[in-house]
Amino acid sequence: MCGRYTLTTPGGRALAERFDLADPDALDPATLGRFNVCPTEPIAIVAEDGERIARTVRWGLVPPWARELGKGFQPINARSETAATKPPFAELWQRPERRCLVLADGWYEWLKAETKGADRIPFRYTVDGGAPFAFAGLWGRRRLGSELVHSALILTTTANAVCAPVHDRMPCVLAGPEEEAAWLAGESDGQLGPLAAERTAVAPANPAVNKAGIEGPELLVPPEPAQPAQLGLDT
Repeated sequence: MCGRYTLTTPGGRALAERFDLADPDALDPATLGRFNVCPTEPIAIVAEDGERIARTVRWGLVPPWARELGKGFQPINARSETAATKPPFAELWQRPERRCLVLADGWYEWLKAETKGADRIPFRYTVDGGAPFAFAGLWGRRRLGSELVHSALILTTTANAVCAPVHDRMPCVLAGPEEEAAWLAGESDGQLGPLAAERTAVAPANPAVNKAGIEGPELLVPPEPAQPAQLGLDT
């Protein structure tokens, strides 16, 4: 599904060039250098408004009927196979200006531990050796009281052969700049399938990522296994 992801790039100019942003300084530094992006947090997206612009939005789409943040249906994901026909996604799907690129360079999935009560085992997935990429997303805005809330979600698809052993779904990773442009222009309906398995890699991650609010590059590396105690002999 994709409930956590990474955007570890610390600076925005390289990303601005990669995603053809009109303003190279538009990316919010608070959304960069992230090793554990969690639902409800601010995330970096790119949308089209005559030119490509960066926005900082809440991860978790606030639907038109919402009256309060964090209450009720505010999804972080939607199935690409049905989003074009189901509210509140359908209206956004049909409006190219409400399509977006969610910037990332990896995502996490979890495998249930064999030992009862043990922590789930996290794995991080990357593309093309760790290069930045974009998830296909939808974004909207909703006024709650005096606040105008911008929010977004990530579309998902069936898992490719690399992802399937851990989860049967994966985020819709757009294959490259051409596919990103087509998605933003509203020209890629029905073409959001899984990324090619040969471009996808997976590695164990640190179980510390299981907790929201934990950050740092150590999350990408599993901890060393505990060494058994050595027995000494009396002489």
